[in-house]
Amino acid sequence: MDGIDNRCPWCLGSQLYKDYHDHEWGRPVREEQKMFEFLILETFQAGLSWITILNKRENFRTAFHNFDIEKVASMDDLDVEELLHNKGIIRNRQKIEAAINNARVLKGLHSKGKRLVDILWRYVDGTPIDNQRREMAEVPAVTELATKISKDLKKIGFKFIGPTTMYAHMQASGMVNDHLVTCPAYSSCLE
Repeated sequence: MDGIDNRCPWCLGSQLYKDYHDHEWGRPVREEQKMFEFLILETFQAGLSWITILNKRENFRTAFHNFDIEKVASMDDLDVEELLHNKGIIRNRQKIEAAINNARVLKGLHSKGKRLVDILWRYVDGTPIDNQRREMAEVPAVTELATKISKDLKKIGFKFIGPTTMYAHMQASGMVNDHLVTCPAYSSCLE
């Protein structure tokens, strides 16, 4: 991608960050398993830096069966104990149990013909919100919509998805375009 200096400044710390920024962050996710992966990774990120998660992403993929919803939903207490000893991931019992719980909630939604992708995209009428940010100071950590979605997801059983985590997920999955308008990735994230 040309214009390295024009990228969103948060990604300039490492090549891994740049690659994630250039090829994934803010690109609309319409595939269920990918949406689940982003949601789980965002829950593990809570209280940590995103680069920590990116550095462990392949380990998370292995530990959580490549985010196969059925397989994660079938994980049990023995799996939780095993994951608590896995140095390749974030070893936080609440986050691990939330990932499994959230897969079970999704499995239940699937049995009713509902998908997380459809549920989440309905909040923005299927189209990314184009925030047209000019500087990083304009990018909030949370919004009213993220707070509403977080509350709604908790009502149907999701765990460890607060408003800040939800807004980070909305940014990552392209529900909102928070690339700066001067960033080369900005226009490619508009549908």
